[in-house]
Amino acid sequence: MKTVFLENGIEISDRQEEQFKQYYELLIKWNDKINLTAITEYEEVLRKHFIDSALLVRSEKFNEAKESSVLDMGTGAGFPGIVLAILSPKNKFTLVDSLNKRIDFLKIVIDKLGLDNVEVFHGRAEDYGKDENFRNQFDFVVSRAVAELPILLEYCIPFVKVSGYFVPYKAKKYEDEIDSSANAFEKLNCSLEKVEEYLLPKEEEKRYLLYIRNNEMTDSKYPRRAGKPKKQPL
Repeated sequence: MKTVFLENGIEISDRQEEQFKQYYELLIKWNDKINLTAITEYEEVLRKHFIDSALLVRSEKFNEAKESSVLDMGTGAGFPGIVLAILSPKNKFTLVDSLNKRIDFLKIVIDKLGLDNVEVFHGRAEDYGKDENFRNQFDFVVSRAVAELPILLEYCIPFVKVSGYFVPYKAKKYEDEIDSSANAFEKLNCSLEKVEEYLLPKEEEKRYLLYIRNNEMTDSKYPRRAGKPKKQPL
């Protein structure tokens, strides 16, 4: 495992390697019960979930920030939030998901892996986005495999501090999503500052991290009520 991480520009300790092994075992054990992932073979989970989720820790912008608060919106089985929490113990992570069964799974993962830098919450982005304890409170908000960018922006920008970043994980066709998000960028007072491209060597697939800066406090009318961002994207 260490070798695969190193091939992708990330060095992990013995302790982190053991945490990832425990995470994989728990993922497979619980997958039959609550359908966490369609990818279950060890090498595929390692590359397509763990390495893919870990890409943010290679980022200069992420690493130059000290003791950041990070929100993973729509975390699912903990990708990328749990992976990032293992790799970045100095940072504080908040994971939100709308399915309570997944939250129960994540609580077990956090306990078994001894992660004291992670909290999990059950609920929808539209609801937590109105909560002053969450709204405009995070240095970084991340999201992976949740929705297309126009929808994601309304879900996630309300949580980002002014001058903080929303960083969605994207694959091919991300440029089309950016083009369709012009109105959302304007309405939510945010802007695309940087795109980082990564290659997963064995898969030979490109991945992109989009650094979207929140320029102002988010208008109180966003996010709109539950379901509307998805049905009627900005």
